[in-house]
This record gives sequence, structure tokens and C-alpha cells, in this order.
Amino acid sequence: MSIPTSTSVTESAVIEAPLSSVWHLIKLQDFSKFWSKLDKSEYVKGASDETDIVKWAFKDGTVLEVKQEEHSSIDHFITYSVISSQPALSYTSVVSTVRLYSVTSGKHEGQTFVTWTGNFSSDADAGVIEDAKFKRREALADLAAAAGKK
Repeated sequence: MSIPTSTSVTESAVIEAPLSSVWHLIKLQDFSKFWSKLDKSEYVKGASDETDIVKWAFKDGTVLEVKQEEHSSIDHFITYSVISSQPALSYTSVVSTVRLYSVTSGKHEGQTFVTWTGNFSSDADAGVIEDAKFKRREALADLAAAAGKK
């Protein structure tokens, strides 16, 4: 019997860099520039003109094709879904959003608050959710390191 679990995850961080330094890294095809778990991230050739599909090749051999669902340079967020995976995922779907906010007051003024959410299909188990939590935490730490180098 499986244990009931939430099918969403949200991780967040304050990055010690201005929003403009962080935002330019938030393009699906550029995630390998900051995320140490990724070997490569590149556009999928032959995808339709209306759809941005990017292949993420992870250092562990996993290859995901992710589709950009929404992108706003006004509200500073990107939403993407996984459309294929090798090896196959143990769940049906996931939609994720990376959202940036400029911190405008307080001791973190001039820095960037980032959230990275994932909303999984109901067949995702607790292990999937835990893994997603830790992967997002690691990626946010990598993002902070990359943004701080500017």
C-alpha cells in the first residue's frame, strides 16, 4: 500500500545578486550554465516553431525533454513541463515554475527571492516528491553560485 503524499513541492532561496543577474540564467536552454547536475541543455531540433522544447542531459545519464509552457520577462517566471524521459519516469506528468522576485527592502534589499515549484500527477509517490525537493534545493544553490560570479 502506498503512503498518501502531497503531489507538489516548493523550494525557495534568497540569492545575493540583483534580479537582472539571476533572470538572464532562467532560460531552459541555459540551465546547464548553472545547474551542476546537468551535462548539457539545448534546443531540440525539428520541434515546431510555436513550441520551445529543450533537451536536458543529466550527468547521471537521464535525458529529459522539457517544453516551455509559459515565460514572462515582465513577471519574471518560466513554467515548463516534462514531455519525455529516458529512462521513463515513474509518474505521468510534472509542471514546474521558477519565479523570481526583487527584494525591495530589509536586509536583503537588492537581492533576489526565487521559488521553484513542481506540481506532479497523482501517481507520483513520496520518493519522487522528496527527490524533487532535494534536486530543487541543489539547483537553487547552484543558481546562487552562478549569479554571484557576475
